[in-house]
Amino acid sequence: MDNQADFSSEAVRTVDRNFYVDDCLKSVDSEENAIYPSSELLQLLKRGGFRLTKWLSNKRKVVESVSESDRAVSVRDLDFDHTLVERPLGVQWHMTSDTFGFKIATKDKPPTRRGILSVISSIYDPLGFVAPFHLSAKILLQNRWRKQFGWDDSIPEEDLIRWKSWLEELPRLEEILYRQMLQASKFW
Repeated sequence: MDNQADFSSEAVRTVDRNFYVDDCLKSVDSEENAIYPSSELLQLLKRGGFRLTKWLSNKRKVVESVSESDRAVSVRDLDFDHTLVERPLGVQWHMTSDTFGFKIATKDKPPTRRGILSVISSIYDPLGFVAPFHLSAKILLQNRWRKQFGWDDSIPEEDLIRWKSWLEELPRLEEILYRQMLQASKFW
């Protein structure tokens, strides 16, 4: 806000709305709409003592507009012929196909409130892509809470069947999401 009078409203809005901790994620509709704003964003943040690094895009022209030292290692040599996968905010971004996906790797946990919460929490989804899938497991957990089950009490047989069914579907989340995610234009 200190420098908003000296920069475009788009650059200021980007700083205000497109950062998650120290990662800036933004979609634009063309290469040109990525190149100029990125240089302006760099200037704005530099005034506050911040330097953006690890830049990447699924478009060569946009990556070329950023100095090599500021590029992400995966795009530093501009080799777009290989499958590139980045992990912004814990989500896999398959740059070549411009799709999102997840890598699911949960450990075997006991069917208790503690175990269920551990498995649910291991699926990091800050963008809400898997919210519909998560919901049934969260409802199961919520019901255990309401009935005041202890953290390490086993869950009843009826809930155990639902839990095991959910766990069996969990690995399929990787393939389903990869095919069904929206094809969004991600330039920077």
